[in-house]
Amino acid sequence: MPESTSMTKQFKYPRRRPVRWVMSRAARGALSVLTHFRIEGKEHLPREGPLIVVANHFHFVDVATIVASMPWPLDFLGGFNFIDAPPFVSWLPRLWGYYPVRRGQASMLAIRAAKSVLAQKGVLMVFPEGGSWAKVLVYARPGVPYLAAQTGATILPVGIDGNTTIFPALKNRRRTHLTVRIGSPVGPYHVTGRGKARRKQLDAIGHDIMRHIAALIPAHKRGVYSDDPVLRAEAETISAFPWENVSEVEAGKAYPTDR
Repeated sequence: MPESTSMTKQFKYPRRRPVRWVMSRAARGALSVLTHFRIEGKEHLPREGPLIVVANHFHFVDVATIVASMPWPLDFLGGFNFIDAPPFVSWLPRLWGYYPVRRGQASMLAIRAAKSVLAQKGVLMVFPEGGSWAKVLVYARPGVPYLAAQTGATILPVGIDGNTTIFPALKNRRRTHLTVRIGSPVGPYHVTGRGKARRKQLDAIGHDIMRHIAALIPAHKRGVYSDDPVLRAEAETISAFPWENVSEVEAGKAYPTDR
């Protein structure tokens, strides 16, 4: 049996349609009640995949924001442990049925799942930064550039603005403005060669993707992609993975084929 056929049977797309339908509408309803929720750029939504949706990630509510904004039964790649989110929300991604990423070799299962979803013309959502600890843009980790180059999928950049002010506003009995800006699709991307030359091309893809996201969020949130050298310098001091005792591979600094 060809590998692609085997992966398709193992990782079917779409999945859990009734559950995801209910959850997406619940997320949209909740955000519409709790915030002034607005979606811009719907005209940029492709009709079908293979598509990788990418967005900035500054708060754990970003997942619900994407679910509420996109018309497809998205599949997600996400961290196995929700380190910077409250424990009470950790069951929601599992109910949705996301593909968890264990940093290190075990994450190859998630990579295979992602490739299978895209091979079925599905829609995959990944936060390129790999976490929400930074409140400004930092560099993309290797996952999205690698998947983009390996699959030839189109990339849909999305900017989320207002996510970090939701709960402070609610504490003051106010509703903040939460805006999702959908950009024009980019890609497909391709790489050639091996070793350092290949990694350099993948790094360039990561930077290009992040610049498209940066264009969709306020200037003071663009971090390492800011036009302001002071803001860039401040963002450079933010750790790419702020938890101790992890190896280079676990911290996501190596592309899968470099392992």
